[in-house]
Amino acid sequence: MSNLSIRLKKRDHIPTIKALALRLAAIIFALIICSFVIISITHMNPVQIYGGVINGAIGTSRRAWVTIRDMLVLFLVAAGLVPAFKMKFWNIGAEGQILMGGLASAALMIYGSSLPNWLLLFFSIAASCIAGMVWAVIPAFFKAKYNTNETLFTLMMNYVAMQIITFCIVFWENPPGSNTVGVINSVTEKGWFPAIFGLKYGLNLILVVIVAVSITLYLKYTKHGYELTVVGESQDTARYAGIAVKKVIIRTMSLSGAVCGFAGNLIVSGASHTISTSLAGGRGFTAIIVAWMAEFNTWAMAAFATLLVFMENGAIQIASQFSLNENVSEILTGIIIFFLIGSEFFINYEVVLEKKEVL
Repeated sequence: MSNLSIRLKKRDHIPTIKALALRLAAIIFALIICSFVIISITHMNPVQIYGGVINGAIGTSRRAWVTIRDMLVLFLVAAGLVPAFKMKFWNIGAEGQILMGGLASAALMIYGSSLPNWLLLFFSIAASCIAGMVWAVIPAFFKAKYNTNETLFTLMMNYVAMQIITFCIVFWENPPGSNTVGVINSVTEKGWFPAIFGLKYGLNLILVVIVAVSITLYLKYTKHGYELTVVGESQDTARYAGIAVKKVIIRTMSLSGAVCGFAGNLIVSGASHTISTSLAGGRGFTAIIVAWMAEFNTWAMAAFATLLVFMENGAIQIASQFSLNENVSEILTGIIIFFLIGSEFFINYEVVLEKKEVL
């Protein structure tokens, strides 16, 4: 007599085509489930809702570029988190690093408006990177020196950054009593990213591509990239190999924080031209999902960031066209993320059926 048993076995390797097919299948199944959710909640044709999402995200040239702009920011933050995560330093403070980078950019735009625009842009980018770097180095120093919990430390730094932003909004409020900063340099447009090749967000695209490619090359082909990978695998092994672990931790978090700080500049100088406590818009947390689902692959991160921003921006059109709550789109996005995470399980593990003989 034999019994059939089921067990999970970790895959040593899976072909790229097969992994891609599993992810596509997950998206298809997710859309099918979303259709049933749409029917149950709205009693409307799912095709109409999906059409509204597509129209809201890329229905016009302006909407398409707004989607690209938002995707670039999310992608940039995810790319900034990769060095820290590969080192197994759980940087949950990207939100605060974005806020501090945006704050530095806003401060330069307000107090440096007399400078030529190209010089002001250079200083604002540099200041945002430094601000994000400082915000990341603080928890990195305590982790390296006292082995503190980096997850809690970086998380708490987010709330400190929000309070600093709140103070500055009150200090810079315009007009007085509005409790907002308003659009900075709305007349002169000093500190704003200029249009490139006739594209309003062309400079955003160029800068993000440069940063993303640079990080990829840094991680794959430099000594520093190798060192942070070794530290992530085993700090004891790294020490045995003569790697200065504390130095690597601080250096890697400096890079991670600088990139996230630059994302703040991209939002302030390249898009909104103002600051608020919702400046980061949750991107620091969403980018964690993007980086993990993409397994730190640069181009996969771009794809996942595009998908999430596409669904998020489509919510605006759904709300106005069908008089629905924007949370409907968030529910759909959550279902898609759930299925994508599930597909990662089947990419990393396989189900094995075994027959066992029973006496």
